[in-house]
Amino acid sequence: MQTSLPKALLETASGMQADEILRNCVHCGFCNATCPTYQLTGDELDGPRGRIYLIKQVLEGNSPTDRTQLHLDRCLTCRACETTCPSGVDYHRLLDIGRELVEKSVPRPLHTRFIRRALRLVLPWPARFTPLLRTGQLLRPLMPAVIKEKIPARSKDTRPRPQQQHARSVLLLTGCVQDALSPQINAAAIRVLDALGIQTITRSNSGCCGAVSHHLGATDEARGFMRRNIDAWWPDIEQGVEAIVITASGCAPMVKDYGELLAADAAYADKAKRVSELAKDISEIIAAESITTVIKQAADNQKIAFHSPCTLQHAQRINGCVEQILEQAGYTLTTVADGHLCCGSAGTYSILQPELSGRLRDNKLATLQAGQPDMIATANIGCLTQLANHANVPVKHWIECLDASIQ
Repeated sequence: MQTSLPKALLETASGMQADEILRNCVHCGFCNATCPTYQLTGDELDGPRGRIYLIKQVLEGNSPTDRTQLHLDRCLTCRACETTCPSGVDYHRLLDIGRELVEKSVPRPLHTRFIRRALRLVLPWPARFTPLLRTGQLLRPLMPAVIKEKIPARSKDTRPRPQQQHARSVLLLTGCVQDALSPQINAAAIRVLDALGIQTITRSNSGCCGAVSHHLGATDEARGFMRRNIDAWWPDIEQGVEAIVITASGCAPMVKDYGELLAADAAYADKAKRVSELAKDISEIIAAESITTVIKQAADNQKIAFHSPCTLQHAQRINGCVEQILEQAGYTLTTVADGHLCCGSAGTYSILQPELSGRLRDNKLATLQAGQPDMIATANIGCLTQLANHANVPVKHWIECLDASIQ
């Protein structure tokens, strides 16, 4: 694609990166074939190719409008287009640059600004989010159905966490909302790793990976979360932990990108690069171990429909790994059509784009439940929450299924 970005912009790091990404695009449109929003609306501007043109116009000096903002907002950042693209267009990087520019140029309505600001002030902070969630769960029976369905029922983990010391150790990202919504997920990961002879370290002064702020256009705020986590983890990294393990596949791509996102920060660039090198999705850690030696209770061919989150299959390019682990544990996996398509969760997308999100959720549940599974397993807390209140069968994180087999 030919570009004509202003010289002043080309002298910046983001301008040079955007220009290179744009030039890689050959307008083929293969991306639209796998774009969830384009499949729903049929609007060229709701597909990656159309959004690339919108961003190009802004970068070349054309003033963005609320229409530009609308179509960029509708993108799930699922990155299915990147998996499909034959030219290797780094679409999500271009989208980040475009969204940040448009966010600064196009004022949003007051109520929209309030909601987006509230999400940034609450979701990344467990001390704020957890009390609000517990209040909502307490009052849930009294609420109308349209609100009730957005508040998950409270879940607990009553089993003790292992205290045994091991020679091998990893850090665990506890994150922001997951421990409040489903504390059993990280607890299950700790138990599984313990059974494999790996000690798990958590640090209370770490927190949100930064993805919430980053995807809402607050990039400086996001970098603040990144630096906080690096500071919290660095003493353990210096002591030689093997990895930084992440159980929410939505957080893993963010942490794996710390090195690139903080590359211009002289004080943190080297540390961020090391953090990215150590960051691993929990499936990558488990797959490298011999789990058959710790299986105590075979699943007896219990049927699972596995929903591979976009952040697992498109962002991290981890495919077939979880499925193989579950099969080794004795589960039978059902066939799921259109597995590449998003469930509509996408972080805060289900809140900010409820109509499109709901349609994607219903489509995804139809394909997941078509094989009549006993349960649905996934790898991301956002997807789990999105699907659980509308599914006909239990929805769990896959590490919980594995934990059940090693008890």
